[in-house]
Amino acid sequence: MFTYDTVSEAVNGLKTRGFELDFNLQENCLICHGGQFDVNDFEIVEVYRFEGNSDPSDEAVVYAIESITGMKGVLVNGYGISADAKSSDMAKKLNIDRN
Repeated sequence: MFTYDTVSEAVNGLKTRGFELDFNLQENCLICHGGQFDVNDFEIVEVYRFEGNSDPSDEAVVYAIESITGMKGVLVNGYGISADAKSSDMAKKLNIDRN
């Protein structure tokens, strides 16, 4: 497992390791470059949480995700008080790879 000090460092590090796509959550799916993907087709490969030093609204989580077809990318979401309820619920639907 890698360690990162900031969200941007995590995103950049993951991209250099092949997690090149930027995913966003929308209603019942993942969105990337205009395409819609079923969250059930993805697994969370790595998770990195970040807490703001003085501001709880700076809390974020970075997911490295991979699809059953080999698509690899990054999903960034707030957590704690800054979390969007829909995004948090959708993130819970993603499988976590236990290998």
